[in-house]
Amino acid sequence: MNTNDLIIRIKTQLPILSKRQKLIANYILNHYDKAVFLTAAKLGAVVGVSESTVVRFANEIGYDGYPQFQDALEELVKSKLTAMQRLEVTTNRIDKTDVLKTVLQADEEKIRYTLEEIDKQVFSKVIEEILNAKTIYILGVRSCAGIATFLNFYLNIMFGNIKLITTNSISEIFEEVHRITKDDILIAISFPRYSKRAYKAIEFVKARNAKILAITDSKLSPIGQCADYVLVGRSEMVSFVDSLVAPLSIINAIIVALSLKKKDELVLNLENLENVWMEYEVYEDTRDEVSSKDNKEKCD
Repeated sequence: MNTNDLIIRIKTQLPILSKRQKLIANYILNHYDKAVFLTAAKLGAVVGVSESTVVRFANEIGYDGYPQFQDALEELVKSKLTAMQRLEVTTNRIDKTDVLKTVLQADEEKIRYTLEEIDKQVFSKVIEEILNAKTIYILGVRSCAGIATFLNFYLNIMFGNIKLITTNSISEIFEEVHRITKDDILIAISFPRYSKRAYKAIEFVKARNAKILAITDSKLSPIGQCADYVLVGRSEMVSFVDSLVAPLSIINAIIVALSLKKKDELVLNLENLENVWMEYEVYEDTRDEVSSKDNKEKCD
């Protein structure tokens, strides 16, 4: 989603709006960071119009009701909100009687929207770029560090040229990518609130002509604008937490696509790893029967 879409819609429709609707439009253009907290009734009260006028305004600028308009408003400001503000924005939208259902349904929607909007041609090109890269760098900091580590775990089974950037220190990030060249690729993962460290690292990599794949929520995100390839995964604020289910699904798809391309080599790698896992009892099911029996007796 273009995060400027709401502003463009308002400015386009402004000349033909009614006098009361223009009051709403001008308030949002000047105070969208405050409007995001308001229900239709409260926004009307602040501006001095009725709730129904606010709802009609949302329809007039192309949204199917106030909730859809508020989603667009949230999209506009979410990268600017503090953790406390994010909590305040989302608290009233969660069904507190069934939090599990609310969150899972929201995640399901994000995956569906991502599937509808993702560029499959870009996805195919990305797979080829990763396969041809001399070194594959993976960057994900703060809340994105977990899914970056997940990607690293599986790519490391398939490739011998993986480098996961694990530090949050901007100086250390530069140290970890300073050898990157035009023959390499950086897979960068960043979602609101966007990490300035990630953006600075991508600027550094861009100057060295390495390929950059951004996994982010918009082509207009800070890293999206710098990247050679962008895979957009829809994210949403869930309380002060970001929902990264859709981005993780994209990463799963990347792993599966690469595994199909490298199937023969992957089979050999997995056979070797199974022997290692068995010898060093990495997994519970690799223990011998005696060890398992001893553990059962201890548990009993």
